Amino acid sequence: MPRTAYDWISFTTDYGLDDGFVAACRGVIAQRATLVRVLDVSHAIPPQHVRHGSAVLAQTVPYLPEAVHLAVVDPGVGTSRLGVVVVTDRGLLVGPDNGLLLPAAEALGGVRAAYQLTEPRYRLRQVSATFHGRDIFAPAAAHLALGADPADFGEPVSDLVRLPEPKVLARPGQLVAEVLTIDRFGNVQLAATALDLDLAELSGFLVVRCGAHQLVVSRGRTFADLPPGEGVLFTDSADQLAVAVNGGSAAASLGLHTAWSARGTTPGPPNYSGGSASQVCTVTASPTAS
Repeated sequence: MPRTAYDWISFTTDYGLDDGFVAACRGVIAQRATLVRVLDVSHAIPPQHVRHGSAVLAQTVPYLPEAVHLAVVDPGVGTSRLGVVVVTDRGLLVGPDNGLLLPAAEALGGVRAAYQLTEPRYRLRQVSATFHGRDIFAPAAAHLALGADPADFGEPVSDLVRLPEPKVLARPGQLVAEVLTIDRFGNVQLAATALDLDLAELSGFLVVRCGAHQLVVSRGRTFADLPPGEGVLFTDSADQLAVAVNGGSAAASLGLHTAWSARGTTPGPPNYSGGSASQVCTVTASPTAS
């Protein structure tokens, strides 16, 4: 496989910015790849929530320069889960094999090859059981950006862990969809698309129910299509259906939180994604439509 150097490393984690975790990883990269630039995607992925991190990464990488994409949302750190480098036509992905990387790989043209990260030359001399982002993934990303051959990092991986498909059920009069992400504005992104809404034969005023909470919405193109405080159901920038409140928070109105997860499926070792059950919303026609 020909060696290719990358000018960029993108970086996605659930580390937050309250501690020094992000800085430590960036420092490891800087010591090894001084001229490689790091582009931060997000460090605000809800803790341990692989589904959210996977969605954010997959929806972002098509708009980034060709790069080594370093992503760490890793509830199973220190367990039997593998660390991997995934080769695509438009860059490399580095991180845990727990379902986080595969959707992004598919967004970059599909998986060409994948390898375990086991070669001692490409990790820190001492490896903590709880901080593989710093000790394994960050140095691997730096060496790959400098042109190291992915095949030199370890044995090939034939079956990457895949998250279960998010729940979507469209039938006349009802659309049921799992929540993919909630952004900092409180917009709720669903796993469904506008096609699913059409299959459910829903239009006009609608009711979105999530657990014991509900919100009346109308279909719109953007937030300001409805008066302030009103709910809108629209197709977002990732072509997913999303629920918003003009000037407010749909997540708050629907009682939603970020404590959800999705567990990886076989083949592959167990995936430790943590968190609670996935959140699901139901969209139906409003009985008080006017």
